[in-house]
Amino acid sequence: MKYKKKPVIVEAIQWTGNNTKEILDFCPIAIERKTYLCIPTLEGNHLADKGDFIIRGIKGEFYPCKPDIFEKTYEEVQE
Repeated sequence: MKYKKKPVIVEAIQWTGNNTKEILDFCPIAIERKTYLCIPTLEGNHLADKGDFIIRGIKGEFYPCKPDIFEKTYEEVQE
């Protein structure tokens, strides 16, 4: 069997290393470290490097996503 991902709109922000306050406002559970962010998830802690996107999922959960995967999976929604 093959399956296709349903279209789901998520909120996300890319961590540049210079927008940590914006990231922490968006994802208050994130823990800032010197060179990465620690994002607690249901599967345990995930690390986000500069350039990674932080996504808020459909149930309000947060998780990081590498930029190349993000670009292949998501497209910007025009409101």
